[in-house]
Amino acid sequence: MTDSVDAQTRSRVMSKIRGKNTRPEMVVRRLVFSLGFRYRLHRRDLPGTPDLVFAKRRKVIFVHGCYWHRHAGCKFARLPKSHLDFWLPKLQSNVERDARNIIALGQSGWLVLTLWECELSDIGRLRKRICEFLT
Repeated sequence: MTDSVDAQTRSRVMSKIRGKNTRPEMVVRRLVFSLGFRYRLHRRDLPGTPDLVFAKRRKVIFVHGCYWHRHAGCKFARLPKSHLDFWLPKLQSNVERDARNIIALGQSGWLVLTLWECELSDIGRLRKRICEFLT
């Protein structure tokens, strides 16, 4: 199957995808702040540069996109239909890197909560998970 847009348009679209300040991350940040918790963003001295860092509590939150981080069993984690020779290793390396970072954080005494993009639609459940994790 060929791409539905030309290479220049595809390049422009892909260049707009960012790793920080994504819509799912902003939803979580607003919710955490409204719950009264304060945090730091993207601490580069920690493995994986966690999205939210609660240093006094030694806890971090990652907000992962289901597609990019291969959320198991999620409808948004589908494989692309073309260029599989590029995408399969790329997406698999994301999963492996995430696992290494979580292990490294755990060995350093940090607790990790991973929130998935698809979980953000149920704000009540999300609020409960965050409160249980941070208290």
